[in-house]
Amino acid sequence: MTASTTLRCFSRLKSTLPSPSILRPSPNRSFHSTTPLAAKNRIFTSPHHPRRHFRQTLTTPPSAQSSVRNEEELTSLLLLSATNRTPLITLWTASWCPSCKVVAPVIRDLIEGEGVGEDVGGVGYTEVEIDAPTLGELGMRYMINSIPTLLSFSRQEAQLNTKVTSVEEMKDREFLRLWIQEEARRGGAGGAGGGGLFGGMFGLGGR
Repeated sequence: MTASTTLRCFSRLKSTLPSPSILRPSPNRSFHSTTPLAAKNRIFTSPHHPRRHFRQTLTTPPSAQSSVRNEEELTSLLLLSATNRTPLITLWTASWCPSCKVVAPVIRDLIEGEGVGEDVGGVGYTEVEIDAPTLGELGMRYMINSIPTLLSFSRQEAQLNTKVTSVEEMKDREFLRLWIQEEARRGGAGGAGGGGLFGGMFGLGGR
């Protein structure tokens, strides 16, 4: 191969290579390996209409919150939470209960606003209206003897040993924060014995 032929081959090869400006990273570009994770806590609400389809929201104002009013609705939420392997926290309320109106916004703010429990898997939350005429015997089934009552479900099992019935405790923001965190830590593991921090500390069976 002559020197002139070699030079022509080198020139053609050089013309096919990317220019240095293409290979050099742009100072204005940034790269991310993953998109930001969505919030894990979920507030379940149901608009007031005949079919009452439940939806998940993190932005529904308290005035628009709607409670579970029949067994089918609660069963649907329990199945959804079990599928997602997240505990479902229920606040049992009544239309005539003034304490419920004080407690409910605090719980919602901890779950929705502060994201308590999200670092260990998150929780779902809904309110159950015990004086709804369509609720049937759900209150009796889960031994709801006072209003308000906080009851967590894990894999559709009621965690009766960590049930909270003390209004004073439910008004205690720090107590609620620890309780929600502990229920979230359960992570859908099931077992109605309660165990854990609160079951062990208090021997709970409804406080």
